[in-house]
Amino acid sequence: MSYRRNSEISREEIENQTRNYKKRKRKRKIAGMFFALAIGAAVYLFIQLQTYTAVRVSDTYEDTGAEDGSYRQFAGGVVKYSRDGISYLNQSGERQWNQPYQIKNPFVEGNETSAAVADKGGNDIYVFQRDGVKGEIHTTLPIQKISVSEQGIVCAILKNESAPERIVCYDTAGNILVEHKMSLEGNGYPIDAAISPDGQVMQVVYLYTQDGAITSRIGFYNFGEEGEEKTDHQVMDKSYKGTIMADVFFMSKNTSAAVGDNLLVIYKGKEMPEEEAAVKIDKEIESVFHNGKYIGMVLRNERKGGHELRIYNTSGRQVLSKDFSGNYSNIKLCGSQVIMYDGKQCSIFLKNGIQKFQGEMNNQILEIFPVAGVNKYIVMNANGMEHIRLVK
Repeated sequence: MSYRRNSEISREEIENQTRNYKKRKRKRKIAGMFFALAIGAAVYLFIQLQTYTAVRVSDTYEDTGAEDGSYRQFAGGVVKYSRDGISYLNQSGERQWNQPYQIKNPFVEGNETSAAVADKGGNDIYVFQRDGVKGEIHTTLPIQKISVSEQGIVCAILKNESAPERIVCYDTAGNILVEHKMSLEGNGYPIDAAISPDGQVMQVVYLYTQDGAITSRIGFYNFGEEGEEKTDHQVMDKSYKGTIMADVFFMSKNTSAAVGDNLLVIYKGKEMPEEEAAVKIDKEIESVFHNGKYIGMVLRNERKGGHELRIYNTSGRQVLSKDFSGNYSNIKLCGSQVIMYDGKQCSIFLKNGIQKFQGEMNNQILEIFPVAGVNKYIVMNANGMEHIRLVK
């Protein structure tokens, strides 16, 4: 009997020791995980919270005739366009397709799924996606502005010498889907137009004079079921007296915006958009840029000189205000980064206000955007494509 009791006690001790060992092991594992996370956070903050002033080139991909073209980031790669044609390059500088054409004044508009190159003042539009050109559109009137949906529907403002401008929407085959004719007495003068990502809603800004004051009018037109019973498919109309609206754009299928000389207005709603927020702008707007999450502006600092970089979210809340010096002709939002460049000069700000880069590239910058990896970017210049990393 005595032997059995000692044996039972030994088993209890062994089980207790085993449990204690497992607890200690779990604690060490958790402590190790927290330590690794702390180290990772410290490294991340060290990388993110400092300003880099130089670049190191890791790869170069030559592109013959690069200095004769313009570039635009598109679908993970780059489109190169000129008067003679358009092509798509992947991140290794390899040409995936090429479309020759003859266009006098090419410009590109679009999104990450579909885009189009158009002849400003001409009559030709080429719609393309990552895998190639999807269609050609030939207009009967000169092209002023275009907007492109994710499916490749093109909304174009066409100049009419003998009458007010027309707004026409085309499919990729060049068929007219919608033709919006206007009269100056009824609508005003169309300044800008945008098509929603799904191609169902069109947003237009008009200017007219009311009681001696310039007034902007924003109209939304739904070409789906919601607009069938409406006159001219118009589902929303609002005027802004004393404001000159110049830009309208969709940020998603549910969110769009209009920017004037003293006002930012955000609209929400897919079928029948409504005003979500109206933000007064107290400084002169020099440029406006946006992506799917944020609206950015460069404002002139009248008294102290220089400029202010300001960013709003889709609710109209200001998330960044940062003063900076220097003049940049190209400004864009890439994720949470604001990239500004002019010639060789480049400046990059993060949404939290940290200036990530301030310095010069090796050559004149034609396009720049971030890619996967720490401080990695692709830069297009007169030599072709360069993969770079920001360094101290």
